[in-house]
Amino acid sequence: MSTKQCSDCSGSYPDDVDVPSHRLAALVSWPAAPLTDSLVRRALTDIGQVEISPSLPTLPLSSKLLQWAAYDTIDHSLTATEPDRVLSSSYTIRKALIRKHFFARCTRSYILKHPQSVLATSVPRTWDIEMSFAHELDELWHDELWDLREELETSPGRWYILKPGMTDAGMGIRLFNSKDTLREIFEEFEGHSDDEEAGSSDTFVITSQLRHFVIQEYVDNPLLVDPREFLPEGHVKATERLRGRKFHLRTYVVASGVLRVYMYRRMLALFSCEPYDFPRRGNNEPSISLLPHLTNTSLQSHRGEEGVRLFDELIGHQILSGIEGNINLLEQDITDIKEQMAQILADVFKAAAEQAIHFQPLPNAFELYGVDFLVSHVPSGSHGPRFQVNILEVNAEPAIELTGPRLTWILEDLFKSIQIVCIAPFAGGVSDRIDPWKVGEVRHNMQKCLDMQVRGATGW
Repeated sequence: MSTKQCSDCSGSYPDDVDVPSHRLAALVSWPAAPLTDSLVRRALTDIGQVEISPSLPTLPLSSKLLQWAAYDTIDHSLTATEPDRVLSSSYTIRKALIRKHFFARCTRSYILKHPQSVLATSVPRTWDIEMSFAHELDELWHDELWDLREELETSPGRWYILKPGMTDAGMGIRLFNSKDTLREIFEEFEGHSDDEEAGSSDTFVITSQLRHFVIQEYVDNPLLVDPREFLPEGHVKATERLRGRKFHLRTYVVASGVLRVYMYRRMLALFSCEPYDFPRRGNNEPSISLLPHLTNTSLQSHRGEEGVRLFDELIGHQILSGIEGNINLLEQDITDIKEQMAQILADVFKAAAEQAIHFQPLPNAFELYGVDFLVSHVPSGSHGPRFQVNILEVNAEPAIELTGPRLTWILEDLFKSIQIVCIAPFAGGVSDRIDPWKVGEVRHNMQKCLDMQVRGATGW
């Protein structure tokens, strides 16, 4: 998938879309996300006559309505019944993407049907299970987890990661490398009461309230760099030894209509708070420390924006993974990684589109997702690129507040791009399907990854 930079990269409207002069009503309400609320309101200032309100207008509608609001605030029945007059910032049904266990089934099904898909090498092997108590593992080892049981018994050096299917912010994530360790994890979860949960800052979960979990093969060869090598404030002291830290890439992705997918190319690198070390349990430790392995910013709020970088800011950093010696991350490496991400995103949404029950895109809706990727370092001598991109998960209503003040400007640019790409055609009464924006082309820092017509769906 080639990338072509379009000259139209400003915040202005495309040539074939006039700035709307008629009135547009806009529901803007983000009760739990004040930064998102302000970014949405700022992005809408470029639209002519727009009446912004935190509540829905009186029905019947007297003008077009934009619902750019939190999922629970949107009137989804209006989205369904008024396709020509209402545009909403969320699809109503998208569990195939945003629920970890549904996502695992979705991608597995697609890979079985399309074995040549890029997902075959970019989705870590995953098992999804349904259980609440540790003793239920006894049956699972002989059923859904029979092949995992064999691996644990024959390959004790392999590690796996357990994730609850419906939690976020790193809650409930654990590493294990044996059947006994997995049982101990669930026994640990069982030992916590609801009262303890309310007062604890740990990452435990109450398994009696959760039944769905996924187990993934742990990617133990991540690309490592030291974010301190080039700090925004200056260089790290020469006396300090660089130590590789794990990071994941948070990429903002916009899906629109039925179905176009855009990847925002200013992506974030989110680092762990401790240098990376291969998973291991100490002699006197009941569990291994997750600090070198988890890169979720929700678990590192005390660090502020210390562990947040633009991915492009890592160009020139010394690569501290692998054994190739003193080499640096090049601009071409960044470009190659982004192209892998675009290809993966295209197939992820194709996979979701095949799950008609659990993903139903709408012609009059768009949605912003935070998609997490992990880059692994391919051993030297292997064929193909030296870095492999793995997709981890897709998040709805991403926690953009954790980006930090230094990089808030990219969020302002992102929301302005969403307004131009998704809202301007609706407000101006022009179908965005007539725009010759090709897959792979970049406009407004958005790269189009996919442009398809979902069977049974129609556009406005």
